Amino acid sequence: MRKPAAAKPAKKRPAKVKAKAAAKPAEPAMDVAVGRRIRDLRRTRQFSLETVAARTELSIGFLSQIERGLSSPSLRVLATLADVLGVGIAALFGASPSADGASDQVVTRGAQRPELKLWRTGVSKQLLSPASSDNKLNLFLVHLEAGGSTGDELYTHDGEEAGLVLEGEMMLTVDSKTWSLKTGDSFRFASRRPHRFSNPAQDAKAVVLWVNCVTGAG
Repeated sequence: MRKPAAAKPAKKRPAKVKAKAAAKPAEPAMDVAVGRRIRDLRRTRQFSLETVAARTELSIGFLSQIERGLSSPSLRVLATLADVLGVGIAALFGASPSADGASDQVVTRGAQRPELKLWRTGVSKQLLSPASSDNKLNLFLVHLEAGGSTGDELYTHDGEEAGLVLEGEMMLTVDSKTWSLKTGDSFRFASRRPHRFSNPAQDAKAVVLWVNCVTGAG
């Protein structure tokens, strides 16, 4: 009796190269956190989306997208929203004042700085002062990526601001005048004056120590 031929071992199929999943950038998570903070502040003040839209001249649809983390707002938009919500922009970072809920923090550790990264515009702000929505004076470390900008439009908000360029170059426009600030240059102006800023360099970032003093929030 003829033995059946041994079955040929199945050819190994080349292992499928797993498509490398594109790593999701961390920035959208920042959009979600900021949007949630804006929504919470709005609800705490019992403002409807319609009310905020009317006061900011932004559309209800755009505001809804921001609150759901589906849109990355510019610094100009965030400053406008902070004004309407009666807080400084530092309140949008969403950091809790301290583990025990106290609001009298004095020190902020370097490893614990809350950061607001406006990734679409190349601007990020680290909050250096203790986080509290009641703070009138806030200290930031602003990083401007090469070509980073607050946008073409001038904007205004409550308070005063001042700063010192620590690294690189920054173009600052206040009203109709523009200055080029280099490392070591400083500035101060009332935030109600229309302004914008940018990093004109195409291959180097700028770092600015920035102070915001809110006069009408709270």
